[in-house]
Amino acid sequence: MIFFDRFRVPILYAGMAALLLLVGLAQSWQVMLAILNLCLISAVMALGVNIQWGYAGLFNVGIMGFAALGGVGAVLTAMPPVPAAWAAGGINLGLTALVIALFLALILFVRSRITAYRGPVTLILVFLAYGVMRLFLDPASDAIEAVNSAAQGYLGGVGLPILIGWPVGGLFAAAAAYVIGKIALGLRSDYLAIATLGISEIILAVIKNENWLTRGVKNVTGLPRPVPYERDLQSADWLISLANRLGTDPTTASTIAVRLAYACLFTVVLIAILWLSQRALHSPWGRMMRAIRDNRDAAEAMGKDVARRHLQVFVIGSAVVGIGGAMLTTLDGQFTPSSYNPLRYTFLIWVMVIAGGSGNNWGAVLGAFVIWYVWVIAEPAGRWLMELVTAGMDPTGFLRNHLLEGAAHLRPFFMGLILLLVLRFAPRGLIPERKGR
Repeated sequence: MIFFDRFRVPILYAGMAALLLLVGLAQSWQVMLAILNLCLISAVMALGVNIQWGYAGLFNVGIMGFAALGGVGAVLTAMPPVPAAWAAGGINLGLTALVIALFLALILFVRSRITAYRGPVTLILVFLAYGVMRLFLDPASDAIEAVNSAAQGYLGGVGLPILIGWPVGGLFAAAAAYVIGKIALGLRSDYLAIATLGISEIILAVIKNENWLTRGVKNVTGLPRPVPYERDLQSADWLISLANRLGTDPTTASTIAVRLAYACLFTVVLIAILWLSQRALHSPWGRMMRAIRDNRDAAEAMGKDVARRHLQVFVIGSAVVGIGGAMLTTLDGQFTPSSYNPLRYTFLIWVMVIAGGSGNNWGAVLGAFVIWYVWVIAEPAGRWLMELVTAGMDPTGFLRNHLLEGAAHLRPFFMGLILLLVLRFAPRGLIPERKGR
């Protein structure tokens, strides 16, 4: 046991690597690489949540909204602009932006000049700004959405390389987190959770309904890739030669090459964020954040600006989640707002952090790999389990058919079971946070 505790991190990571290799050997390397890529992206998101919760104790359950904003950043960066849409609604959009800027300046001026009834006056100006803005935005959105609505119907992006969209997605999420933090970070932890969940739903509702910006539920497809396309690789001489040496066909080899290229890019991003997170965790700033997390009143008594530090760590963690969301949209090659749901983009990420070990970056990354691996194999494993349980039953019986049909829904059951087992037998996670002496 002492040996395991001393070498816990390499042993657990070696076990995870063995499980991935087992998938490649037993099933296919394409499936293994697909799992690996999503594990890497989930690990980035888990690090973002760990920065907020593990460092500062901020209970953010609006992860879904920040991941979606990361996807929006990738779309607006990489997709080409639609000139006809800009011509149809560009003037009214410019007037909309002007109205927002003028009312924002007016609100800031009024709040700096008056002290009595500041809140009600601000609220009146906000409602007035919204009404005037809609006078220009509604005609603009109608005109833009009417431009080739089946394939376009939105403004498009700026046509830059998709890799630039990853930090842009992080900036989008960080900007939203700053606004949300200014509003909600003064709330108690349970109210903060409710507020962030509600705000993330508002963000997603805006993304789904403002078709002129993101095509809404019509989805944006055909995002540019940072890696070659399979069809281009299949005609490359070097890949054909490599496929012949490996005893496989060019189609399979091209799929493996593309997914391996994605894995390399995601690994570079994950290592960079992990390195920065480790440096921050062991810096004076990281020690201060943990002191605030453990005893907020004592930290305030020592002169620390807790509200400012909470806002800072909330923005940083959300930016990391946004980068993960942009990476996921890039991997999918499309942006589908309807696919964002709290189970996948909030609950599952939280299970990763808790199971891995909150407050420990290596634990958060391991938790992401373990939980996503289980999430993927839960359905076939559940099917196998139900077939084993019902082996002696009547093949046409109601109970057997009911159990087999329910096998596909065992994923949430397995996630809940893992969470309960971790909380019972390893409440600090697989790789617990190291406590100072």
